[in-house]
Amino acid sequence: MEVRLGVQLFHRTTRVVRPTLDGHAHYVRCLSILQEIEDAEGDLAGTEPKGELRIEVQGTLVRAFILPGLDNFMAKYPGIDLSISERDRWVDLVEEGVGCAIRWGELPDSDLIVRPLGQAERCTSASPGYLQAHGIPSEPGDLDAHRMVGLRSMTSGTIRPLHFTVDGQIESATPPTSVCVTGPESYRAATLRGLGLAQMPLFHVEEDLRAGRLVSVLPEFEVPRVPLSLLYPRSRHLSPRVRVFVDWTVAAFRDAEHV
Repeated sequence: MEVRLGVQLFHRTTRVVRPTLDGHAHYVRCLSILQEIEDAEGDLAGTEPKGELRIEVQGTLVRAFILPGLDNFMAKYPGIDLSISERDRWVDLVEEGVGCAIRWGELPDSDLIVRPLGQAERCTSASPGYLQAHGIPSEPGDLDAHRMVGLRSMTSGTIRPLHFTVDGQIESATPPTSVCVTGPESYRAATLRGLGLAQMPLFHVEEDLRAGRLVSVLPEFEVPRVPLSLLYPRSRHLSPRVRVFVDWTVAAFRDAEHV
């Protein structure tokens, strides 16, 4: 096959044989083709969706919106084997054999189908210890005397500023950072440790606010909501597995709080 294709498909040593990048890509593409054949035959036979479905879910969205009702989905479609990956990096769904992805924030241009899932509420918060040590700001202009936990974008490498709605206009502030992180769990953990102010989705910190581990800051200055989206490859014949999962996910987000 390597001779026929003119590419190296495997790295070979005396101890191990593993696929090259080209070999892995070819393998994933062939699996996708075989699954499409199985889906086509299943449609003709009227069988229930089955087979592996790989999805990419950004950050904590899977725990907030997918896992709570996933047992009902799996009971309805027992033939589907769901593989969930939680990554913040942008993946090529077609190249990596991923059925669909759930993302938050503005999306780059692509050929993917985008289904809006709503807009997540966000809030500014800090730990009681941080506020006791640094004081409570009364307006965004006070933030020059404060610190924030930096959330660094994995795509652009930049630190995201804090955003507020002031007199109907969106204003940003970038206080000095105590620490910078790239993951939502580390972002929350650093905020709980009193390392600075942060802006997180309400679904991610609601329990912390209720328990007093975090305190809402500048609540009268609304934080702009962030869009949530479901993406899947453009195809004339959408896989039955992807189709039923897309429909279920749209319903799950529609019934969720803080969206």
